[in-house]
Order: sequence, then C-alpha cells, then structure tokens
Amino acid sequence: MAIAATEHEAAATARSFGPAAALSCRECGERYGLGPRFACEFCFGPLEIAYDFGAVTRESIERGPKNIWRYAGLLPVPADVASLPNMNPGLTPLVRADRLAAELGLESLHVKDDSANPTHSFKDRVVAMAVEAARTFGFHTLSCSSTGNLAGAVGAAAARAGFSSCVFIPAGLEEGKVVMAAVYGGKVVAIDGNYDDVNRFCSELIGDAAGEDWGFVNVNLRPYYAEGSKTLAYEIAEQLGWRLPEQIVIPIASGSQLTKIDKGFRELIALGLVEDRPYKVFGAQATGCSPVAQAWERGHDVIQPVKPDTIAKSLAIGNPADGPYVLDICKRTGGAVVHVSDAEVVDSIKLLARTEGIFAETAGGVTTGVLRKLVAEGALDPRAETVVLNTGDGLKTLNAVDSGVTATIKPSLDAFKDAGLL
Repeated sequence: MAIAATEHEAAATARSFGPAAALSCRECGERYGLGPRFACEFCFGPLEIAYDFGAVTRESIERGPKNIWRYAGLLPVPADVASLPNMNPGLTPLVRADRLAAELGLESLHVKDDSANPTHSFKDRVVAMAVEAARTFGFHTLSCSSTGNLAGAVGAAAARAGFSSCVFIPAGLEEGKVVMAAVYGGKVVAIDGNYDDVNRFCSELIGDAAGEDWGFVNVNLRPYYAEGSKTLAYEIAEQLGWRLPEQIVIPIASGSQLTKIDKGFRELIALGLVEDRPYKVFGAQATGCSPVAQAWERGHDVIQPVKPDTIAKSLAIGNPADGPYVLDICKRTGGAVVHVSDAEVVDSIKLLARTEGIFAETAGGVTTGVLRKLVAEGALDPRAETVVLNTGDGLKTLNAVDSGVTATIKPSLDAFKDAGLL
C-alpha cells in the first residue's frame, strides 16, 4: 500500500516551501496542507499552490542567480534551493524578432526561446520544481507520463539530483526524444496507446504498492511542478524591462503552461513589480489535436476529448486537464484559442528558422503558425508588443521537416558554378 500523504507531509517538516502557504482547490477553495496531493477530496477539483508572499523587489530578484532560482521568493521551494543539485534552468533568451515581425506585418515581436534550457525544452522548469518537492517529501524515484520532452527532463534531473527514474511514454514517439529520455540511465517504458492512455496508467500505478515512494511529477507532485511555468512569465516581464507584453501566444498541451503564465503575470501585478495594464492571451493548438480550440470555436465551456492525430506530438493531449481554465483566461483577457494544420506547422518551423535562426520543434511551429494566422485574420493587433513562445528544440523533431542538402558537387569551382548556386 502506498505511503499516506500525511506521512510524506511529516517528512517535509524539516524543510521549507518558502512562501507557499497551502494547497487550494481551484474549484471550491478548500485548503490542504503542503503534501503530495493533486485533487480535492470534496469536489475532485485540481489543487494549486496558495502563497503568503513576503517582501520581493525588482532589486532582490536581479541580485539572484542567473536561473529560475532568482524568483525563489515567488515559488514553493526552500530558501537554499540554489545550493542544491538541480538542473538550474531558466533565463533563456527573449529574442527580438524583427525579421519575422516584418514578414508578418507586426511592429514589435519577441520570441521566448526555451530551447536553450538544459534538455532543450521548457519542461526543465517544471521538473526543477518537482525535484525539490520530491526531495522534501522523501521520495526516491521520479516518474511521469510524457509526450517526450518531459521524459527527458525527468531523466536528466533525476540523474543530477540522485534519484532513480522511470518514465512512461506513448509508443511511437520521435526517436530523438526517446534517446534523450533513455541516455540518463533511468527506465523508459513505452505504452501501447496515446498520451491519455499513458496518463491513465500512471494514475493507477500511483495508487498501487508498486508506486510506493514514487514522485510522479505531473500527478501527485503536479501542484508544485506546474508552478515552474510561472517563471516564463517572470522572465518575460523582467527581460522586457519589467513590463508585461500586450499580447502573448502560448502552446496548449494540458493547458497548464498557459494558466500558470497568466498566474505569474497576475502575481507580478499584485506585488507591484509591473504596471497593471491589459494583456491578451492566445492559445495555440495543432488541428489534429485541438479540443480546446474546437470548444472555443463552438462557444462551449466543456472540452470534448479527441484522439490525437498530428505531428505536434508534444502537444498531443486529447483530454487536456486545464482546458476549461484556458478558455476562461482567453475570454477574460480578450484573446482566443486557434489551431493550425500540420502543413502550416511545418511551414512555420521553416519560417521561424529562415527569419530568426531559431529551429523550433513542432510546438514552436504551432505557435508561430497561430501567430501568423491571427495576424492574417486581424485577430491580433499588429501594433502591440507581442511575445510568441518556442518551447523546444527542432533537433528533437527532425522527421517533421524535409530540409536537406541543396546540391552535391565535385570539389571544384567549376562544379559549383555549373550547379547554378550563385
């Protein structure tokens, strides 16, 4: 039988969760102690971290380390987190994308390029949070259900921090992501099914003795894990000179990243770290897995699950847990949820590479494609300061693009000229 949450809570008393005060149900508001819980016992709503923030200033943040731990005073981590063995992700480039902006007809555009993280995706941020929670609760094995990037981030973080790891992925993932998950020495288990099948399996395992003392980063550690996405909001604001973008385009898989970026923006406003001004949030999905975008188009509040069929496998979650909250945020901010075809994804990967030298994985093709579509349809203000997210490295999804050698020639100048390459 798995160890009860209260025992893990007791194991955590020697360490701190910093400004985190409790777990709070997003639906009914019921509060719980800081333990490895993820669902409300009364309404089964999702739990998230509630805070009692102390004094946090721009100056104190700027004096911090050159990674996400500069925001430790806004996260559920101990004060000494920067000294602990972790992958220390963050402070990835915010690239001023003038050439892409000119091509699309925008006046001010930045790409937040999270492919610069240690395992080349934004997942390093959320896993860093989960590692500290797992360490605090006394777990010995890190695990997850993953569409690829998370598996690699968990494998690497576990190796660095001294945990065992066992990750679960759908069969048929891109080879680069499988290799990246396996190279760190942990177990990688492929499940015959899609991501939603993998996630259901993990939910069963977590309640069984076989999963005892396991920290599933996106299940029983999810409230802590999800807070890592807030650091994208913090960094974007700081890198823009302590202001919020007027428009932002964010990919949707489970929807958690979008909801936490919005939470991060709202926290910065509440703490007086940025000016309170309107911002619009736009969600991006691939047409072959677009349950949130479909609900948006139909004016529905309920997400109808779909069976994923898209090359954007990192976003291929057919039943996104945070989908309803994404709809709420996009409505509240005046944004939208939009989808693009696989062909548009591929074309947009090449567009971003050609204009800004950023080779995005398929999720970046989705956000760039949705950005282009929003501009073309007049749904996005071309004069407003805009940020688009690239959450992973194109080297992980090489099979999505068909670029290659322009020509093969003899090693002579005449051959070069004869090939018509000048």
